[in-house]
Amino acid sequence: MNLHEFQAKARLREKGISTPRGEAAGSAEAARAAAEKLGGNAWVVKAQVHAGGRGKAGGVKLAKSPDEVQAIAASLIGRPLVTYQNAPDGQPVNQVLVEETLAIERELYLSLLVDREAEKIAVVASASGGMDIEEVARVSPEKILKAHCDPVNGLMPYQCRELAFGLGLKAEAFQDFCKLLPQLYKLFVDSDLSLLEINPLIVTRDNRVLPLDCKMSVDDNALYRQKALAEMNDMSQIDAKEAIAHEAGINYIALSGNIGCMVNGAGLAMATMDLIKLHGGEPANFLDVGGGATAETVAKAFKIILADANVKAVLVNIFGGIMRCDIIADGIVTAVKEVGVKIPVVVRLEGTNVDLGKQKLKESGLAIITADDLTDAAIRAVQSVKGEAA
Repeated sequence: MNLHEFQAKARLREKGISTPRGEAAGSAEAARAAAEKLGGNAWVVKAQVHAGGRGKAGGVKLAKSPDEVQAIAASLIGRPLVTYQNAPDGQPVNQVLVEETLAIERELYLSLLVDREAEKIAVVASASGGMDIEEVARVSPEKILKAHCDPVNGLMPYQCRELAFGLGLKAEAFQDFCKLLPQLYKLFVDSDLSLLEINPLIVTRDNRVLPLDCKMSVDDNALYRQKALAEMNDMSQIDAKEAIAHEAGINYIALSGNIGCMVNGAGLAMATMDLIKLHGGEPANFLDVGGGATAETVAKAFKIILADANVKAVLVNIFGGIMRCDIIADGIVTAVKEVGVKIPVVVRLEGTNVDLGKQKLKESGLAIITADDLTDAAIRAVQSVKGEAA
């Protein structure tokens, strides 16, 4: 789960970490009022969406009067912002963050994330802040500094100093950085974050270190114990079908293909998508109904898949263990009848009560294509999309 920048910075301030003064606004008039409240003669207006690349997409602009703040906010709020991370449809801008401007001497990059390969929290830093860190890592990998935190001892003071030296910090900036990093590490652990990214982390002209931007991602599996953070979730920032699936307790991720997939089990879902690609097709989604889904859950999942106008065929691949094949068949039949499916539906069932499940599909009178195994199912789904005989 992602937080907006204004939410992430509020979290920083709660932990005693200084940030630029700013205020979130949900209307152009509120943005103007925020600028007047902050005072000064220049402000930054930032669109609040869960995506990077806002600056390049016109979502971060400098204003030199309250009138200009209001005009910029009016041009952003209520419209989608399309960046390289959320193209082609973008995400709706419901709020903007109006912040004071600061005298910037240098821009650095800093993040904490879970390094799953090392099974440790990693601190990543670079003197090349304010840029696409992926491009920096590709072109100039020597500019990327990294430190892994011991699971028992955590982030050590010597690691903070090494990173500060590596970034070329001195005097007050050095001290600020060595104070800030342990605070961020504690926040990362206490909040069950999977990512905490500050880009840029600025060095001001008076040699102080300050987070100019902040992204936070919370581990979804820990939201049950991070209730305050869970309440900050902005469902408008995710695909509408994903939001519906979330409410139904279904794991769904929209993709750009045209073959809808409904599978039980994440591993089986990945294998299904791989086989679709292997045989020349493109999956339209990842959807895992789980091991204990009911016929009602299956029907909901089917409707979510069919809500995607790009879907030209549906591949159902179920291994019936906890969830019996006859229950899956009931759900498929119910969904097809209710929605009035006009596209090919390929079904591969295996496991508990598989014969009964296939019998129910056959007796339904619906144009459902049954497959013998997973490879056969993938081939038939791809063929049906290409207009070949399935």
